[in-house]
Amino acid sequence: MLDTLAEAAGVTARTAARLFTRETAQTFGQWRQQLRLLIALERLGGASVTQVALKVGYNDVSSFIAVFRDAFGDTPARYFR
Repeated sequence: MLDTLAEAAGVTARTAARLFTRETAQTFGQWRQQLRLLIALERLGGASVTQVALKVGYNDVSSFIAVFRDAFGDTPARYFR
C-alpha cells in the first residue's frame, strides 16, 4: 500500500517511508495497525469479533485478538463488558 501511495506522490517507497516516519513518529505499519484498531473499536459495538477482524484486514481472528489485547490490555469480548 505504501508503494502505491509513494508512486502516486512521485517518490520511492523508501523515501515515502522515511518521510512518513519523520512526520508521524511512527512507521507506516504502526500507523496502519492503529487505524485498523480504531476502526475495529467503532465496529465492535454492533458486529461479531470475527466479522470485524476480517473487515479491518486481518486474515484470522486469533491475530486480531492478539493485536487488540496488546493494544488495549484485554480481548475484544472482555473490553466491551
